[in-house]
Amino acid sequence: MGAGIWFAIAMGLSFAAYGAYLLGLRRQIVQPNRASWLIWSASATAEALTYQAVNPGALQGWVFLLSAACCAVVTIALWRRSSWAPPTMIESVCIAACLIALVIWIAFREAFWAHMLVVAAVPVSFWPTWASVWKDRRRERSPSWGLWTLGDLATLIVATRTGGNGVDQYAYIFVELACHASVWFMIGLATLNPLRSLGWKRGGFLILDRYHPARNLFAVGENHLGKAVYATCRFAEGAELMRFTGRRFHVDEIPSLMRGSDDRFVQVTPDHYMGPSGQLDDLVNHSCAPNAGLRFTDDGVILVAIRDIASGDEVTWDYSTTLAQSNWHMICQCRSESCRRVIGNFETLDPDRQEFFRARNLVAPYLRRSDKVKPVRRSA
Repeated sequence: MGAGIWFAIAMGLSFAAYGAYLLGLRRQIVQPNRASWLIWSASATAEALTYQAVNPGALQGWVFLLSAACCAVVTIALWRRSSWAPPTMIESVCIAACLIALVIWIAFREAFWAHMLVVAAVPVSFWPTWASVWKDRRRERSPSWGLWTLGDLATLIVATRTGGNGVDQYAYIFVELACHASVWFMIGLATLNPLRSLGWKRGGFLILDRYHPARNLFAVGENHLGKAVYATCRFAEGAELMRFTGRRFHVDEIPSLMRGSDDRFVQVTPDHYMGPSGQLDDLVNHSCAPNAGLRFTDDGVILVAIRDIASGDEVTWDYSTTLAQSNWHMICQCRSESCRRVIGNFETLDPDRQEFFRARNLVAPYLRRSDKVKPVRRSA
């Protein structure tokens, strides 16, 4: 086959990979690392520009341009649903390397060395995702990684068919191929089967992989308050249940009066709130005797079981564990034996109950020490 056919195959695989990944993101099947995608967007853009400068007119350069655009789409989709968290040291180093590459290219017109610097930064940018997959490979259970790997192979063939030579032609392709393949191997080669990895049907490729997709862990039902989230399997104490996501809003942007389904905001700092995500986390109700709590980590805001949860139990958390705001209250109808009747900020909890949540790291960071709590008021 000629270079044009392989180019079409590379573009098709790339489109299919990003499409499958966005579908998995929409269905909450994948849990991407936000930092990696932010870095990939910057590095992919820098690479596409520098590759075109070093190898003008090369067909594979268009594959890199497509990847840069798609990376930006995924990154925007991720960050619209997420709250800001400061980058780690590794993430900061990689972002800095990408910025330096752009400076070298723009200020000194050294496209070759800028290109090579971005190539060196790519493996570092994969580190947060490798760490995430090593902890739980279900976070990246998508056929996209296999499709990206095969797309890189097709891009490599395009480079050889168009007479590519020299390290500048092949370095980035080889590095991308190795990094994509490494994640594909970590999550299991059988995840190339879209039906299986997207949860529609159990696939048949069990020889290469022992991965079995998890069934739906929760169901949305009705109770006396309206919609509620119920467990469909048993969770042990300490199990991570789901991730809370949503855009971040300053306190002045939050309506002063909210009732019922309109109040889907979670306070994350004295001056900021996480808004509704439109996903399952919006429907988890309050209880004065909850079986779960919110834990603020470097990976995001995670709902964690604080005692064993049986299949069929409603999943609940205590809204007061994130609130420092002094003028918010809610009439409680949780019907638990320990119902407080009126829900307020964290300081309205009994001191022993405050210590219970603090000892388990189930309060917002700014509430972890009583001397740092400064109630705030939302403007009308």
